[in-house]
Amino acid sequence: MRNNICSNTFQVISKPKLLCEESMKKLLNRRWTLPTPETKIHQVIHRHRLDGRNFFQLNTSPDFGDGDGKQRKSFYVVRDDLLHPLINGNKARKLDGLLPLLQDYSVTDVVTCGGCQSAHTAAIAVLCAERGIMSHLLLRGEQPEILTGYNLMSTIYGNVTYVPRTIYANREDMLKNYATSVAGNSGSVLWFSDIIQASSAAESSTSPNLMQMDASRSEGNHLQKILVVNEGAGDSVALLGIIRLVQYLSQNHLLGKQKTVKFVVDAGTGTTAIGIGLAAIFLGLPWEVHAVMLADKIDGYRKQEKHLISEFSNHFNVEFIDHDVNKEDAGIVHWVERDRPRKFGNILDGEMVVCQQIAQQTGILVDPVYTLAAWEMAMLLSSKEDEEEAEVVMLHTGGTLGMFGLAQRYKNYFGMLKK
Repeated sequence: MRNNICSNTFQVISKPKLLCEESMKKLLNRRWTLPTPETKIHQVIHRHRLDGRNFFQLNTSPDFGDGDGKQRKSFYVVRDDLLHPLINGNKARKLDGLLPLLQDYSVTDVVTCGGCQSAHTAAIAVLCAERGIMSHLLLRGEQPEILTGYNLMSTIYGNVTYVPRTIYANREDMLKNYATSVAGNSGSVLWFSDIIQASSAAESSTSPNLMQMDASRSEGNHLQKILVVNEGAGDSVALLGIIRLVQYLSQNHLLGKQKTVKFVVDAGTGTTAIGIGLAAIFLGLPWEVHAVMLADKIDGYRKQEKHLISEFSNHFNVEFIDHDVNKEDAGIVHWVERDRPRKFGNILDGEMVVCQQIAQQTGILVDPVYTLAAWEMAMLLSSKEDEEEAEVVMLHTGGTLGMFGLAQRYKNYFGMLKK
């Protein structure tokens, strides 16, 4: 695996800086979707058998003290896949700071989009239904013959519309037009920036804005307010829940603030990786974030990184520092190419057999498209001789329901498992 950035040009960019305790407290002093940021952390010990195959052991009660696991090749797994039975862990984190805003500003409907087996649309559907908010989910392509996985959950919990790929290609216009049709003549369409600016102003007080929330609900209680949420919840508000997670993990009895950590995550939109990198800088953590790319090339992820950081700075009034830096060193995430190139959503030979082996030996379910790549990267990093003795930590983002959709599309790969 490699990071193929080749440029010697210099430019001025905005870089995050360490936040003081008061600033961090102010940033995270809000209502959340998850009642607590807590998550389980397990340890995976891996060895090689004489036949060359990997063998895994799971430690569900690891000791985070100095020297633990250093005599054996191992890495930690943050079990965000266990946060919710129907929702991916990374989706739950992204929506952690968003859902309370929907309630605060009396949003009645949410319009968003995704692929046929989108974990994002399923998460929006479930969490909105729990709060009495109607979700309108625009799914790319045609309805499958059999509804399963995230597609089934989206259909049960939300209002699904299948959109031709030619129309879906222009997502912004598609979302805007559909939201306008839902609003009709009497409703209003809101974008994320419309509510986050008001929210940021309200949060300048010492406590979350409960009075404004009540006023908002009483003033427009019977009017439809439709909020457009971008594909994958790739807005700056999604970074809040991830920053909250990192703050939790950096407690002294867990990963702590002093240890060198190589943090590994699979990258769809890249939002989760960017959030971890941003939080590490805010908290002054000696962490490297390694994100295995799936949905885009390095330039696309770099562009998304700069966009989200700039948007976050503007929306939440966080001060950044301008630096003249080499483009190669400008980012906060190490974007990593996969060893085996693939098209989005495809399964490659041998991947399901590896997923089966991991599940049988550890009880951890990884999927071949996303989390298996993070698992293999964590194995690679923890197998290298490391003079700094860095801890390797994988964020398990979930993906369980996605396996059902994959089994429907790639019957041969799953049929082989019976052997």
